[in-house]
Amino acid sequence: MALQLLDHRVRVTSVEKSGLWLYTHPLIKLLFLRQRSRCKFFSLTETPEDYTVMVDEEGFKELLPSDYLQVADATWLVLNVLSNGCSSNSAQTVGVTKIAKSVIAPLAENNVSVLMLSTYQTDFILVREQDLSVVIHTLTAEFSIYKEVKGELVRLNHDDASNGFLKSKNGSLTVHPVQIPQNKFCILTLDPDTLPAIATTLIEVLFYSHNAPKDGQDRNSIQFFAFSLIEGYISIVMDTETQKKFPSDLLLTSSSEELWHMVRIGGQPLGFDECGIVAQIAEPLAIEDISAYYISTFNFDHALVPEEDINRVIDVLHKREESGR
Repeated sequence: MALQLLDHRVRVTSVEKSGLWLYTHPLIKLLFLRQRSRCKFFSLTETPEDYTVMVDEEGFKELLPSDYLQVADATWLVLNVLSNGCSSNSAQTVGVTKIAKSVIAPLAENNVSVLMLSTYQTDFILVREQDLSVVIHTLTAEFSIYKEVKGELVRLNHDDASNGFLKSKNGSLTVHPVQIPQNKFCILTLDPDTLPAIATTLIEVLFYSHNAPKDGQDRNSIQFFAFSLIEGYISIVMDTETQKKFPSDLLLTSSSEELWHMVRIGGQPLGFDECGIVAQIAEPLAIEDISAYYISTFNFDHALVPEEDINRVIDVLHKREESGR
């Protein structure tokens, strides 16, 4: 397995739901009008608290400062898992479980805070720009890390980590509580050329239904919808009730049409400085060989695990909590 350091410099933001009206136009532009924006990395996730927008510098220009917009201080760089040698265009889904021991754990051990964004196509690992030298120093011992230069993938080495000292790990690990909502989720993709065909439904779901309870949704369910458009590839995560609103012939899923349960991490906002949050979920699941997608947001983290494995996941995470006491 190899990793690629992508060119994106990403900002992580939070839009308050009460101020969504101020950002509807720029978000719709980033969603649907690719030809009018040079943005290549755009992710929008609705949670009960807010909308998390992860966007590159070109897209960030569309988000005007206001009291409704919070912006994380750091600029984040993006690593992508190359599952087919030096080709990043694999259609095979890749779960965070596969990189838990080899990538996530070493970064946590060296006190590097990471954000994860799993999509239908691949997994993106976001690290703070200031930590890049530590990341390269940590991972190049085990992995080939590439960066595209003039259309060619060039391998990075230790010399590219001029300040690649390892950061000492401080303090004890905080074991964060988890919640497991009752609703089930699907992970989908869409041909970008057919995006206009679902535009009306997508706008309704994202911007006009956050105050209205969904049919069949109870208080044990969670409001969660994630849409990403990254380098021309679309990934959507939604619950099965929301999926019913969309035309089934346009949304594509794996041949197994697998459903997923969510594990929501954090009893209070997690912040961006703590290290090892992803690792404390991904590592135990990796040991049990349980697949997981992982989506970080501005306040909380979310893991998606196969429906048939949810009881095993509950047992694994219960043991994690017991050992953390």
